[in-house]
Amino acid sequence: MSGCATPQLRGTGDLGLVIERATGSVLVVDTTAREKLARITGLGDLSHASAVFSRDARYAYVFGRDGGLTRVDILRNEIAGRTVQAGNAIGGAISQDGRWVAVSNYEPGGVRIFDARTLELVADIPAEYGNGQRSKVIGLVDAPGQRFVFSLYEAGQTWVVEFADPGNPVIHKFTGIGRLPYDALLTPDGRWYLAGLFGEDGMALLDLWDLEAGVRRILPDYGRGDEKLPVYKMPHLEGWAVAGDLAFVPAVGRHAVLVVDMNTWEQVDTIPVHGQPVFVMARPDGRQVWVNFAYPDNDRIQVIDTRERTLMATLQPGPGVLHMEFTPRGSEVWVSVRDADALVIYDTASLEERTRLEAAKPSGIFFTDRAHRVGL
Repeated sequence: MSGCATPQLRGTGDLGLVIERATGSVLVVDTTAREKLARITGLGDLSHASAVFSRDARYAYVFGRDGGLTRVDILRNEIAGRTVQAGNAIGGAISQDGRWVAVSNYEPGGVRIFDARTLELVADIPAEYGNGQRSKVIGLVDAPGQRFVFSLYEAGQTWVVEFADPGNPVIHKFTGIGRLPYDALLTPDGRWYLAGLFGEDGMALLDLWDLEAGVRRILPDYGRGDEKLPVYKMPHLEGWAVAGDLAFVPAVGRHAVLVVDMNTWEQVDTIPVHGQPVFVMARPDGRQVWVNFAYPDNDRIQVIDTRERTLMATLQPGPGVLHMEFTPRGSEVWVSVRDADALVIYDTASLEERTRLEAAKPSGIFFTDRAHRVGL
């Protein structure tokens, strides 16, 4: 129609969010154009923040440390809903059908589940154990079958919540999984839930295809071992990298990445690296694994050839490398470099830097392809 402005239509498949932790803001970014589209403010305390996406990849749900849950419209570049649902939170997940958003809380300890469209509270699951105590909740993930899985830090338990009927959630509780589970992950196929233990060596493994088999312990030497080394930052287990039948795992407190055979859950190799690894992330095709490190070695990244199980490159993007995120098919990786106030974008074939973007103390990077993957 003559005289009327034509709205610009676009998809969201090449969009993403970058957390700016110091300013309570997020950047909306375009990974095709390699540019920032907008800065959205007013999201509260975003130290240790994370995000998940709606099924249509239009809305991001940002979990703040202050208990804030914010729904962000990344097409309109605006906040589309916000609630402060607890005093101290550590992350969240979205259900398989996209209807429910769950938040894991330290204070008060437990999980709260919200309507993804309205942010109305639909379930409150206190993490009670022992004599009425409440535990911090860590390692919350979504799993196939409309389930949420998480672990209780002080209680040493893993719970599986079946949420097909929101009015009557079914909770399976696994006790005695080990001391002080500090983080957890779900394998990309949604079958295996693994919790790392801060209070002892080893990990707790739960087969979500066979809950009756219960939790079993694996990798008995995984941890700090006999020599209790200083740990500058606990690795994020979500950063486990799966390439074929092998998992590449950050060693706790050691300058090493461990290689684990997922058929036997036994360690088969050790790759020495520059520092204590934090995130160990596989390129989507599994051919490379990228590793960043804890302080004081957090100014560089190393790249592992997964076929040869050797280092193929060391890169130095700048001080304070906090996170990495691959573009959906893995042609590029975006790196947040907090102390340089920069996002650095690398070509994963040539390993050359393509560009830098200004960002205010960037931390987590989350691209919309996460909307269609379990456990993220």
